Amino acid sequence: MSVQPGLLTAEEFAALPSEGLRLELIRGEMRAMPPAFADHGDTVGALHVILGAYIRANRLGKIYGAETGFLLGRNPDTVRAPDIAFIQTSRLTPEASAPNWNPVVPDLAVEVVSSRDREREIAEKVAMWLDAGVRMVWVVYRVRRAIEMFRPGQSATVLNEQDSLDGMDVVPGFSTPVAEIFAE
Repeated sequence: MSVQPGLLTAEEFAALPSEGLRLELIRGEMRAMPPAFADHGDTVGALHVILGAYIRANRLGKIYGAETGFLLGRNPDTVRAPDIAFIQTSRLTPEASAPNWNPVVPDLAVEVVSSRDREREIAEKVAMWLDAGVRMVWVVYRVRRAIEMFRPGQSATVLNEQDSLDGMDVVPGFSTPVAEIFAE
């Protein structure tokens, strides 16, 4: 495989020491992500518990935490880590649990917006997930207490605390009040 000079492959990226930083590889270039603030972690944790309990109880597939890197592209290589990811059972392969970047693109990617995130960065993440084949992306805004739902080829749907978050055909049967995700 030929790679542009100065750009890392996913394999070179995996071999590097992280030095305690959470890193992603975007088109061959490393990007550091500082640890999240407490409000971000609280929201990720709440949604992970609600969604994860449903997925596990119904044996729908695997749910992954924020440290999981997904290989989204090659030459130049991209490895991204959403705050939460889900892959349906029918799409799981042995490689999805192997000790490497997960080559199976998630069915659902969840990004919880931190106070340090920029709109441009969030839009880039959403576009990258959808371009890679993710079927649904949830962008969770704790401060606004809202969730934007993205699906390929469709306009974003904005949900507020009076609405329910629905897994549609991606997480069949899943529904929870948006307010429950932000409950104190």
